[in-house]
Amino acid sequence: RKVLHDPRFWKSLSNSFFYVTGSLMVILPLSFVLALNLLSLNQKIRPVFAFCLLIPGLAMPGVLSTLFYLFFHGREGALNQYLILPLGLKPINWMMDPSFILPSMVLQSVWRWTGVITLFLLSGLEGIPKWQLESARIEGLGLWERCRFVWLPGVRNLMLFSAVFLTVEGFASFSGAYSLLGGSGGIMDSGLLFVTYLYQVAFPGGSGSFDFPAASAMSLLVVPVIALFLFWVLRMRSMSKVS
Repeated sequence: RKVLHDPRFWKSLSNSFFYVTGSLMVILPLSFVLALNLLSLNQKIRPVFAFCLLIPGLAMPGVLSTLFYLFFHGREGALNQYLILPLGLKPINWMMDPSFILPSMVLQSVWRWTGVITLFLLSGLEGIPKWQLESARIEGLGLWERCRFVWLPGVRNLMLFSAVFLTVEGFASFSGAYSLLGGSGGIMDSGLLFVTYLYQVAFPGGSGSFDFPAASAMSLLVVPVIALFLFWVLRMRSMSKVS
């Protein structure tokens, strides 16, 4: 009852939902486009570009968040220096403006996971039988038709796996947000994610309350919701295969 009447608990869930949804909407299409471009490259140079995309996913979250913070930090950050100011706009304090804190965290997720998901999808595209692409070429299918009838069906299961992976990772995300915001959730709790709030409730480094019962109740309330969502996604996949 205490948790259900806690506005910060609902705020953290809302932020986490936005974080996960934004990550899915950007990473999956971007990774698919990058995978198609990598597929068109020569096989000798393709691994080099694939490895470069994979580097952020291999880095420790704390290191990645520190680099990302320098990229966004204040007027001297790279994004302001090379994009915002040259356009004649006022510099944006990305990590102090409540309107930009959560989108910045979504961009951090995009930076970290796009290369990993691209590698998954590239593996799926390389596994599509050559005769399907040859048939599409003979039929005169354009780019959109090949995406719809050949490439997307070929990586559908990998898309589903990637969506499940990003959903679980997004709701369990902690180290990246902690490195950027110090476990505070940012101005007006604009970047307060679910696990960050659990940390604040449970441990002295957060709020100092040592309220383990409340933290446990929050975890137990959220787990069934995520489990039901993932079950629904897998159920929809099974139904689509039958149809």
